[in-house]
Amino acid sequence: MNSLNAAMASNISRRQLLKTLGAGGAALAAGSMFQPMSALAAGDLAFWATGTLDVGDAWSRAADDAGLNVAFTDNGNDPGPAVARLVAGNANDLFDMGGLQGGAEKELAVQGAIVPWDLSKIPNYESVWQWAKDIPYLHHDGKQYGLPAVINADSIIYRPDKLGKVDSYGVIFDPKLKGQVAMEDAWINSAVFAAMYLKETENQKIGNPGNLTADELGLVMEFLIKHKKDGQFRTFWSGWEQGVQLVGDGEVLAMTGWEPIVYEGRKRGLQVEYAAPVEGYEGWGNNLVLLKGAVDRGLGDDAHKLANWLLDGFYGCTLGEQRGYVVPSDRNVAYAEANASQFDPSKVKALAEHVKAKFSGKVAWQNTRPDNFQLYEEWWQKLRNA
Repeated sequence: MNSLNAAMASNISRRQLLKTLGAGGAALAAGSMFQPMSALAAGDLAFWATGTLDVGDAWSRAADDAGLNVAFTDNGNDPGPAVARLVAGNANDLFDMGGLQGGAEKELAVQGAIVPWDLSKIPNYESVWQWAKDIPYLHHDGKQYGLPAVINADSIIYRPDKLGKVDSYGVIFDPKLKGQVAMEDAWINSAVFAAMYLKETENQKIGNPGNLTADELGLVMEFLIKHKKDGQFRTFWSGWEQGVQLVGDGEVLAMTGWEPIVYEGRKRGLQVEYAAPVEGYEGWGNNLVLLKGAVDRGLGDDAHKLANWLLDGFYGCTLGEQRGYVVPSDRNVAYAEANASQFDPSKVKALAEHVKAKFSGKVAWQNTRPDNFQLYEEWWQKLRNA
């Protein structure tokens, strides 16, 4: 095979792989059946991120607007496996950009799994809200390793037709709802929610719910383990699809989780609400990271183009409409106003104000790499085994 044919064959293989990944090949990506690829088709980018960042068919607009073919794969949201696959697995061989819950940037940078962004190649970053730019996880050693692609604050999904108004995480631990509540199988969320409840409602001595000391973590985890042993939880759910299923099938009446699940439940005709808890919200950012493998393959500039496109307005409007999540940029409203036949500017504005309002009260920031994160992992395994 001559060099031209070899390159064409490699590019076709690349496109086939991205199509497979974009069709939901996360399980394939997690394994080792795909080998590293040295020659890739220009404009093809594999985006590995939390499932709720997916916009389905709307990715075709990236091709129209920026000449980029995007294959999206759900990374499962749990930072532990995602970081492990980037550092010691084959994720850097398979993917070009990551969308990870904030906090892992420093570890990934130190391990050489990600490289800094060049903001001069992302002009739309200027429009990002300043308080989103100030999230501490985005930088390491004076360099920008994370971009705040999506911002929101999480709480409780509940059925008002069954429970009335819910305004406390106490509903999750109410013995009257034994077997009818759920939490996520991830300490990055569930340990924070439990810590907020114990601090604010039970008056336990807890400092920062997002960065627990060893003693505080022990208190929180023993609390969760006791409730699990008592049969309080129907399940600890994992991944976007299972979370949606629990609500959609009416298996639980209340669960800690992500606001997009409310949107999906309503699409299925359910009365579903999202609580404004007296204990406050868990704030988080899902940040874009540039994988070293992409730069090694000569796709660094394309990744910057995609990052710029994600901040250009269309993606923010689409994601807001589908998920209720906000790309922290004023370009969303500007895009809606310029394209009122596609998006309702008043709804785009209202969503931005809704998210900003969450951050005006009590917020405990999620941190995927707290000081004792290895101890978190050990405790969470104890919970799973309980």
